Amino acid sequence: MSWHWQPTVRQGAGQIDTAGLGLDQHFTAQGDAESWLGESYPDLMAAGVESVSLYEEDRLVYGPMRLEPEV
Repeated sequence: MSWHWQPTVRQGAGQIDTAGLGLDQHFTAQGDAESWLGESYPDLMAAGVESVSLYEEDRLVYGPMRLEPEV
């Protein structure tokens, strides 16, 4: 199995470097993908990523999930 994140870019943020941010990675377990996101979300937000969706191969597992905390 292969797990990966699909980003949604904030309107007006322009192009983002998905490879440079690590969004081109594929993980062997859901927990590994979620741990990576827990460590990486501040950089993703700073680059203009608004939300992410988790996929197992082609199947949407959950998302889109906003990266900014609810106020």
